[in-house]
Amino acid sequence: MTLTERINDDLKAAMKSRDEAKVSTLRMLKAAVSNAAIQKGKAGLEDGEILEVIQRSLKQHQESVEAFTKGGRADLVQKESREAEILKGYLPAALSEAELKALIQEAVRETGAGGPQGMGAVMKAVMPKIKGRADGKRVSDLVKQILGAG
Repeated sequence: MTLTERINDDLKAAMKSRDEAKVSTLRMLKAAVSNAAIQKGKAGLEDGEILEVIQRSLKQHQESVEAFTKGGRADLVQKESREAEILKGYLPAALSEAELKALIQEAVRETGAGGPQGMGAVMKAVMPKIKGRADGKRVSDLVKQILGAG
C-alpha cells in the first residue's frame, strides 16, 4: 500500500468516526501533497517525496507549538500538538543516537573527511541514508561534533 493510499484510507476512516482533528489534518496534508506535485509538474508524488512534505508540515507544527507556548495559548498548543502526532504516524521510525552516529562515522570513512571543512561532503553522503528518520539539524550537530573531535 502506497503512502497516498494509506492517507486516503485513514481519511475515510476518520470521516466515518467523526474525528474532526484527524480529518482536518489529513485534508491539509493531502492539499500540501497536491501543491507539491503541481510545483514539480507531476500528477502525483512518490512515497519519498510525500515523506518530505510530511516532514515540512511537521516542522511547521512544531514551530507553531513553540510560538503558541511562548504566547500562552494552551488551546492552540494542544491543537497543533495533536496534528503533529497525527503526522508523525506517517513517518518511519526515528533513528537512535547510536544508529545515527554509526551512519555518520561510516560516511566520514567513505568521504575521507577530516575536520570541519569536510562537513558538506559528509552531510551529502549521510542525508539520503537517513531520509525521514532524523531531523537535519540533529544530524548537522552530530556531524560537527564528530568532525570537530575527529
